[in-house]
Amino acid sequence: MKPKQSWILLDSNKLLREHSKDISIPVSKEDKEYFDKMMSYIDACDKGLEKEYGIRPGIAVAAPQVGFLKKVIYINFEFAGTQYRYLLANPKIVSRSLGITYLQSGEGCLSVADDHEGYVPRNSKIIVKAYDLLNNKDVTINAEGLLSICLQHEIDHLSGILYYDHINKQDKFYTEKNWKPL
Repeated sequence: MKPKQSWILLDSNKLLREHSKDISIPVSKEDKEYFDKMMSYIDACDKGLEKEYGIRPGIAVAAPQVGFLKKVIYINFEFAGTQYRYLLANPKIVSRSLGITYLQSGEGCLSVADDHEGYVPRNSKIIVKAYDLLNNKDVTINAEGLLSICLQHEIDHLSGILYYDHINKQDKFYTEKNWKPL
């Protein structure tokens, strides 16, 4: 399936501010069609084919971004020599560290065309429980670094939250002494 930029809803679409519903397991054939779109798009990015397909680069996508209000996220990226690839149903953060991290370059989003500068504070480490649709089993993911940030970003989408909602409105580059940049 050839990915298309038109699959991705922009933040002006009110659907992105809705709360997603749990998805039933086993998933339906119709549900899988949305997963195929999500995976096709991000897999093309992982292979460096963004220009060939005329799509914006990304490392993950949440189902609401393709117009599907169910709790599903897809992640596929390589960082520091490790490949992270998950298609997670009903992901839930069950534990958060007290430590805070942020991307020095700021976060971006496939659904946000305009640049929103600023730091997005995220928990340094999280534990996520979900059903892994790629391997058909329950999983517990202990995440830190970029994976932790990515999971929090995508899980936020399932509650209608966009990354720039977390940026300090009075000081967009606000940090505290103990926050760790990534």
